This record gives sequence, structure tokens and C-alpha cells, in this order.
Amino acid sequence: MPMSGADIEAAILTALPGATVELRDLAGDNDHWAATVTAPQFSGKSRVAQHKMVYAAFGDKMGGELHALQVTTVVPT
Repeated sequence: MPMSGADIEAAILTALPGATVELRDLAGDNDHWAATVTAPQFSGKSRVAQHKMVYAAFGDKMGGELHALQVTTVVPT
């Protein structure tokens, strides 16, 4: 069963308190998502480190329950 948008958002917000998350269902199948994550925790981190922080929120669910997630990270101004 695919991971719902609400569950994706909750996982990210748990891992990155204070973040904002914008989700898009890329294929209309609740299985291919794009997320724009804005979080103060990204400040001073490389883009790769930022993405790792987001993916870490899902642990072993990536590639299974969460099939595909395209990530865009933003440092708040």
C-alpha cells in the first residue's frame, strides 16, 4: 500500500520540526510524489545533506511503502 500524502508530510514534520512541506502527486496514483521542504535545519548544509535529512525521515520505507519522492529543499529567508 502506498504511503499517503498526509503520512509523508507527518514524517517530514516529525524529523524536521518547524518545516513547511508542499506535496504534489506526480502521477495521480499516490505512489510518486514531489515535495518542496522549507526548513531552518537546512541552513549551512549542502544540498546533498539537506536531501539526506529529508530521506532519513522515512527510514526503510523508501523504495517500499514510499516508492518515489522527488525532493526540493529550501532554506527559509
